[in-house]
Amino acid sequence: MSASRSFLVRLFYGVSILLVLLWVSFVVAIVDAGRRDQAGSADAIIVLGAAQYEGRPSPVLKARLDHAASLWTRGLAPRMIVTGGQGVGDTTSEAAVGKRYLVQRGVPADSISMDTEGLTTSQSMVAARRVLGTKSYPSVLIVSDPFHMLRLAILARRLHMIPLLSPTRTSPISTRPVQQLRYVMAESIKAPYAMVVGSN
Repeated sequence: MSASRSFLVRLFYGVSILLVLLWVSFVVAIVDAGRRDQAGSADAIIVLGAAQYEGRPSPVLKARLDHAASLWTRGLAPRMIVTGGQGVGDTTSEAAVGKRYLVQRGVPADSISMDTEGLTTSQSMVAARRVLGTKSYPSVLIVSDPFHMLRLAILARRLHMIPLLSPTRTSPISTRPVQQLRYVMAESIKAPYAMVVGSN
């Protein structure tokens, strides 16, 4: 083997090992972020949307909303932002379903803002930042599933918000190890992408 080819082989293996280690570090960071609860006083609570069924929150969305409602009753923020647009074939948006459910749980309707356009996590976070107006670095208490927390923190910081992470512990995803692993693996690609590309 020539010296130049030997160098290229070593370089290939070196880069490959580096990429694997980087990927593993993101997996560890995703799991760690999902285990922590940073609930504290904030300017707003942001609830990430999930599926709704004919106006009723799915079990995943219900778990997020129930957790957000409990944070609200603790007086941790003066306003709530629910996110999630209207999917193909749906008659309403995830945000509208979320707001209706939270009102039933005792959160005042005039304290809840909606993002009804966001169809992705990035779009929803951009919309939530827009709702918060021009205030510099508002603190936001973010509610979603544990696997989602790291990417949400990355997006929040890129959008000039201070994230406080508070994952729900009652989502059905958290009780299904295989499904949870699948989401963590997906986030191990999405989180680095969000770090590099941001909310575009």
